[in-house]
Amino acid sequence: MTISLTNTGKRFNREWIFRRLDFQFVTGTHYAITGPNGSGKSTLLQVIAGALSPSEGSVSLQPEHAKAVTNHHSSDHFFSFVSIAAPYLELIEEMTLAEFLRFHAQFKPFQAGLTIESIIAVIGLEKAAHKQIRFFSSGMKQRVKLAQSILSNTPVLLLDEPCTNLDAEGIGLYHMLIETYTTGKLIIVSSNYEVEYSFCREKLNIMDYK
Repeated sequence: MTISLTNTGKRFNREWIFRRLDFQFVTGTHYAITGPNGSGKSTLLQVIAGALSPSEGSVSLQPEHAKAVTNHHSSDHFFSFVSIAAPYLELIEEMTLAEFLRFHAQFKPFQAGLTIESIIAVIGLEKAAHKQIRFFSSGMKQRVKLAQSILSNTPVLLLDEPCTNLDAEGIGLYHMLIETYTTGKLIIVSSNYEVEYSFCREKLNIMDYK
């Protein structure tokens, strides 16, 4: 899997968030998008994910043994390849944890060998399995977001500020999930904190594309 950005830029009104970005993200390598708060890291990640359209240039997805998709934001084809966790993506809080994970698995299957019960155990929320998510603490909700993204059976994993609302134990869980369940994945982490991207081999500084 390769995601290619060619002369890619994004602006809101007349303000360019980033532009003239040429970069390739390749399966098996972990990448960090870094930069100060408000510099556009999350915007870039959303462009890569297809949630936002680039204002100039192109974004293309090249799956293995399949035809490339250019400006993949316009194609539902990309959806089956990517999982994402971000602070601005909400859970369905009227559902219980078990109900939410079963619902998620209907359109984004989890990795082979994982059951709903085993996933809940992995993130340490057995006692909350049948509690509505609206009653969860912010840290518990973040554990659920990490589970539904990292444990999904997709080749691309996008993480925006993945340790938001996590305590030390939760951060340890995050690194365990990355180490145990992401072999062979293309991972892109948008973050300002090294603890969230310490496992990444390559960095893209958004400030280089202003």
